[in-house]
Amino acid sequence: MKYVLVTGGVVSGLGKGITASSVGVLLQSCGLRVTCIKIDPYLNYDAGTISPYEHGEVFVLDDGSEVDLDLGNYERFLDTTLTRDNNITYGKIQRYVMEKERKGDYLGETVQIVPHVTDTIREWVERVAMIPVDGKEGPPDVCIIELGGTIGDNESRPFADALSQLSYSVGRENFCLIHVTLVPVLSVVGEQALEENVKAKLSRFCYVPIQNIFSLCDVPNIWHIPLLLKEQKAHEAISKVLNLSGIAKEPSLEKWASMVEISDGLNVPVRIAIVGKYTDLSDAYLSVLKALLHASVAFHKKLEVDMVPSCDLEKTKKQEDSRAYEAAWKLLKDANGVLLPGGFGDRGVEGMILAAKYARENNIPFLGICLGMQIAVIEFARSLLCLPDANSTEFEPETKHPCIIFMPEGSITHMGGTMRLGSRRAYFHDKESKSARLYGNKEFVDERHRHRYEVNPDMVASLEQAGLSFAAKDETGERMEIVELPSHPFFIGAQFHPEYKSRPGKVSPLFLGLIAASCGELDAVLNPVSIHQHNQTMFLEKKQHIATSATFITIDLILSS
Repeated sequence: MKYVLVTGGVVSGLGKGITASSVGVLLQSCGLRVTCIKIDPYLNYDAGTISPYEHGEVFVLDDGSEVDLDLGNYERFLDTTLTRDNNITYGKIQRYVMEKERKGDYLGETVQIVPHVTDTIREWVERVAMIPVDGKEGPPDVCIIELGGTIGDNESRPFADALSQLSYSVGRENFCLIHVTLVPVLSVVGEQALEENVKAKLSRFCYVPIQNIFSLCDVPNIWHIPLLLKEQKAHEAISKVLNLSGIAKEPSLEKWASMVEISDGLNVPVRIAIVGKYTDLSDAYLSVLKALLHASVAFHKKLEVDMVPSCDLEKTKKQEDSRAYEAAWKLLKDANGVLLPGGFGDRGVEGMILAAKYARENNIPFLGICLGMQIAVIEFARSLLCLPDANSTEFEPETKHPCIIFMPEGSITHMGGTMRLGSRRAYFHDKESKSARLYGNKEFVDERHRHRYEVNPDMVASLEQAGLSFAAKDETGERMEIVELPSHPFFIGAQFHPEYKSRPGKVSPLFLGLIAASCGELDAVLNPVSIHQHNQTMFLEKKQHIATSATFITIDLILSS
């Protein structure tokens, strides 16, 4: 097993996850099988209970684990399916060690950070590195490990020690360290690559060969990063460190380069308004943004996204700050399509309901995800069933008309890991629905979920009688999965999160439908073969691009900004 460790310095948020993902793409292009591990040194057991404002969105895997958003980057870049063990937290390590201690597995020893915690970390990494994530049999060739946070943080020290032990135990020819750091440009000259004299200085003070220092400037699209690494021949450095000559073939990134070229050349805009609760931080909706990008590129449109704070659409905001209120409504009304993402809590919910109402009444293409789907049902009940107090018991526990209710199997005492999580099957009940046609007329689809509230089964009949259609349900037929308004050009809500499985070249059908409908071209994708055809357009090889791969070397990758 070959290991590539990606660490970061100076500040957090430099792009270690994108770097790790890009290195993985480059290694894959050399014919190597790649897996990834993300280490988060915090004490939380997983990311499930962490606010989006702390670390961005919570990404959900097929097995129901709630993990750091970087695992979403890995899956999207490498087209893999990861598991809960691919995300290590100090909370997981601590629980594992303490459970062993309670069972007496340490045979009376004094349990300490070194060796017991560090050994557990190292053994975890070695075990998970051998598990295939690409659907093939046999272990991967390379495991890329990203150590979250910044080197020198107190909380990351046990992990740094454990990884140092790993590098010693596997040998230098099997372990490559990439360190990502910040090189600021102080003068107002714009973004630029590292000059040779700067590289020479870094090499001299960091004891890193100058040919092993690479520059990654800010780019408008992160798909450029694998190409930037390749152009600087980073693959030659990694190949030398990991002794990959004879194992890795000549890299090929023509399809990736073609996708980047197509994306960069788009000029016909499609504008989508994301109306949500966490719009101050775009990473809170990272997978939604990426899924929109995948769909827009596949449909050959230039994506423009407006983040609309749902609170600013509410009438109370008009009294508090009329400018913010008017600005929010202008963004909504200028959009070609509206997307309501997931979320928790009652803040901003009335604004989301107003956005759903506006999209429904004005025939604006609409996609509601998780909470967004529930909002669409609430708005429909208020407007079409004449139930002005219709609500979710999440927001109004004593409502007389509960459209959305707490799922009976959920926990009312524990928050972490108690939702309906992971891949679940949704069966289409309306074969002529837009969603069924977008999914290629399949009998069912498997999508990832993350919710603890659901549509009230007791209200389904009255909602359907008023014109709402529940196009897909779970295996029992009692849990609503997809809702549509047949009389509307495109008005769809999904209880699941289709964004989690969207990939470049494997576009989510519902996101492609939203983009197509927002361009007035929905009919172009409403047939079984159209999704495949649009996915293929992302990889049209317009011309030959440089084809070398990336990999890394002993210590330094430089990000300049």
